[in-house]
Amino acid sequence: MANDHPAIRFALLSDVHANLHALDAVLAHITARGDIDARYHLGDLVGYSAFPNEVVARLAEEGIAGVSGNYDTTVAHGYKHCGCRSENPEQEALAHISFEWTCRAVTTATRRALASLPFRLDLRPLGGHVAGPTLVLLHATPASNLVYVTEDRSDDFLRKMAAQAGVRAGDVIAFGHTHKPWSRTVDGVLFVNTGSVGRPKDGDPRAAYVVLDFSAAPPTATIVRVPYDVMAAKAALEEGGLPGAFGLVLESGLA
Repeated sequence: MANDHPAIRFALLSDVHANLHALDAVLAHITARGDIDARYHLGDLVGYSAFPNEVVARLAEEGIAGVSGNYDTTVAHGYKHCGCRSENPEQEALAHISFEWTCRAVTTATRRALASLPFRLDLRPLGGHVAGPTLVLLHATPASNLVYVTEDRSDDFLRKMAAQAGVRAGDVIAFGHTHKPWSRTVDGVLFVNTGSVGRPKDGDPRAAYVVLDFSAAPPTATIVRVPYDVMAAKAALEEGGLPGAFGLVLESGLA
């Protein structure tokens, strides 16, 4: 289709997980591109790394709005655990250590900022004065921020997500939570998992974000990977008293 839309590009970042080194690298990369019109986050700003307060403050300073992840809501409201899925008892024990550490570390201001995040954001990138796509930002699904929408989910599963979200062909649903980026179009709806800025789990330790391009119909998604100082991030979390196992995840890009 001919390019009949203005050049509009959004950068989406998710699952920073208190990794300030990765976040700063991604923000610098986005700025250096010079072609991004808006930036949004998809939640899970805290947990597993050493800078929960600094990450929340940095996003606020940058004016980057977004939605709440499971880690954000559970920390904000003092829930009994983070709502994370663990594959084995060791992972579960480490998840509890991270959650308890984060709950102790966050300031009142950070807790309030996390509590204020909306569950969902609906955007009209072309402004709404002309026909154009709706972009729905979620952490996971329209019904829950705990469900893992992995690449092996069926088309029928994604159709149900689209129905829950109230979207139609030409629209976009973006989410994170799995820490593994991917995208797929089903019945004209573009589904985009933005991966993780601060804790990738797809075997690539580089930070991930997504650029959505609304310059033509249908919109397109590009996954971008950004190297950062992983060893500095690892050293910081260990100095902060977090388990070395979290640093190994950063090094390997695998959980």
